[in-house]
Amino acid sequence: MFHAAPSLVPGSRSPKNRNDQHNGPQDDHDDHDDRSPGRSGSGRPGDRPAERPSPRPGGQRDAFFDNAKYLAIVLVALGHSWEPLKGDSRVLQAAYMLVYTFHMPAFIVVSGFFSRSFDGSPARLKRLITGVAVPYVVFESAYPLFKRFVDHDPQAAITLLDPYYLTWFLCALFIWRLTTPIWKMLRHPLPVALAIAMLASLTPHFGGDLDLQRVLQFLPYFVLGLCLRPEHFRLVRRRSVRIAAVPVFAASLAFCWWAVSRVDTGWLYHRSAAQELGQPWWVGPLMQLGLLGCSLLLTACFFSWVPGRRTWFTALGAGTLCGYLLHGFLIKGADYRGWFDHPALHGPLGEIAVSVAIAAAVTALCSPPVRRVFRFVMEPKMAWAFKPDAAELARERAGRQPDRDRRPEQELPRERESASAPREPAGVQEG
Repeated sequence: MFHAAPSLVPGSRSPKNRNDQHNGPQDDHDDHDDRSPGRSGSGRPGDRPAERPSPRPGGQRDAFFDNAKYLAIVLVALGHSWEPLKGDSRVLQAAYMLVYTFHMPAFIVVSGFFSRSFDGSPARLKRLITGVAVPYVVFESAYPLFKRFVDHDPQAAITLLDPYYLTWFLCALFIWRLTTPIWKMLRHPLPVALAIAMLASLTPHFGGDLDLQRVLQFLPYFVLGLCLRPEHFRLVRRRSVRIAAVPVFAASLAFCWWAVSRVDTGWLYHRSAAQELGQPWWVGPLMQLGLLGCSLLLTACFFSWVPGRRTWFTALGAGTLCGYLLHGFLIKGADYRGWFDHPALHGPLGEIAVSVAIAAAVTALCSPPVRRVFRFVMEPKMAWAFKPDAAELARERAGRQPDRDRRPEQELPRERESASAPREPAGVQEG
C-alpha cells in the first residue's frame, strides 16, 4: 500500500511508469501456526514483556501478528491521506518520511515470515493464485476503470503488466513467494538478496513491467522474513527494547524533519535507480545499505510496541487485505473530486481530521462484515478451475474405508479373549 513520482506525489506519473503507485500490505491468508512472539526468552525481570499471551489452541491466529498487520495498515492509509496535504506542513512531511521508512518493510518481513512453509505444492500454489493472483487481476482492472468514470479519464489503460497504484504489492508478493524454495535452499540467502537489490538500484530503465525494480529492491526484507524465527520477534518485544524505541523514534522524527528539504523521498519507494533520481550510479547501492539499516531499526521499534495480547482490533488483522485494496478508492475518489484542495484541510486541525477519518474508514474496511462481502474476490474458492489434488483424494478414500477392511484379529469379540487378560478401562476401544 505505499509510492511516488519525480515530484514525490503518488498521483503524478513518472516517465517509466504512468500508473499511480504506492506501497502495500501483506497477504492476509497466511497460516498463523507459530508460537506467539509475545514471550521473551530472557528471564531477567527488566526484559520481561508487558503482555504474556496465554497458550493458543492449535490453528488459532497469533494475536501479535494480527495486531501488527492492523496497525501497519492504518499507517499505510494515513500515509496516503497525508500525500496531498503534506506540502503545507514540514512536520507532516517529516512524519510522512518516517512512516514510509518502515511500514512497507514491516509488511514485507511479516509476509516473508509466513511464507517459510511455501514449498510449491499444489495446495500452496492454489492458495497463492486465489489469495494473491486473483485479487491482483481484479483490482488491477478495477482501479483504471474507477479513474475512467470518476476522474473522467478515458485514457486510463487496463494492463496487467504495469501495476496500478496499490496493486504492485500483490504482484511482488506473488513473485517473492514463488521464489521461496530457492531462498530456502541457499546457504546465505540474505547477502544474495541484498546484492540483487543493490545491483537493481544502479540499473536505470529496468523493471517497467511488473514493477520489477521495486520487486528487487524490496527483496531483502522478504528474504529476511524467511530467515526469522518466533524467538526473534520475542527478542524485540522485551521491555528494554520498548523503552529504547521511544528515543529512537523521537530522534528519527527529528532527523526526518531535517532531511525534508535535503533527501529525495523517492528513495523510500524503491522503484527508481540512482540515475533516475538524479544521483551518480554508486549512490544507489550505498542508499540501499543505509535504508536497510534505518528501516530495520524502525521496524524493530514498531514491533516492540505491538501488543501481544488480544485487543479490540485484533480480529481486524484478518481483514487487512480488504482494508488495503479498498481504501485506495476512498483516497483516489477524494483526490479526483478535488476534496483535498479545500483550504480547511491544509492546516493542523484539517490534517488531524483527515487522519482520524481515514483511520476510521480503513478500520471499517477491515471489519468482518466487509470481509464477508468481498470474500468472493479476496478469498475465492475456484474449485472449478483446479484439478482435484490426488493426495487429498487419497486421504478422503482412506477415511471412507469400510470396517470390513480391518484385520480380523482387530474385530474379535470381547467374550473370546483370554479370561486372564487384564480388563481395559471404560471407554477404551479394542484394536
